[in-house]
Amino acid sequence: MSEPLKTRREKEKQARHDAILDAAELVFSEKGYERTSMDDIARTASLSRGLLYVYFTDKAAIQRGIMVRAGQSLHHRFEEARNTASNGLAQISAIGHAYYQFYREQPDYFSALTTASTAMTAADAEQAAAMQCSKAETMVQMVESIRLGLEDGTISRERVQDPVKTALYLRGSLHGVIMLCQSEQREIHEVDGEHGLPAESLIRHTMDMLTKSIAT
Repeated sequence: MSEPLKTRREKEKQARHDAILDAAELVFSEKGYERTSMDDIARTASLSRGLLYVYFTDKAAIQRGIMVRAGQSLHHRFEEARNTASNGLAQISAIGHAYYQFYREQPDYFSALTTASTAMTAADAEQAAAMQCSKAETMVQMVESIRLGLEDGTISRERVQDPVKTALYLRGSLHGVIMLCQSEQREIHEVDGEHGLPAESLIRHTMDMLTKSIAT
């Protein structure tokens, strides 16, 4: 039996939507966001400019689409990280390492999520809902791992009384140190003296300290 026409059209529409975002990611990486035009994206995606506007009203909307992608990518990384560990504390540690690898392997996505909260104020309802959904999913993953740790005894009930606040604390602290390493690498080297303090060493130290701060 042939595939229903509506289903086929929906797949074609999704494929074109994804192709536009693929093209935009490529051009933004090569030329930068400010120097990229809608014509650049249309040419790279092998689409007419008119058809491009059917899917996205402007360049900012395309950028928000990439932000949604970034949130979904992080969600999948967290999910895979949790599946590598059986107890709550180990899952939280794995999530921290997954967040660091996300920063290292997909720096453009990491930057996109860093600015997503302000950009999404101008988003349409569908984009805003998708971004909020992926953001909520990553928080749920962390909270569930913390609750598992409280149940299996690997996370301290004395230190952790609110799993949601703890999840925010853990992610915010690690994100803050990563941003510090991005923006103030010279100052970090000067603090440690002549040998310097590699960014990776500081970030891994932070992850270790954060894990220990909630452990039994």
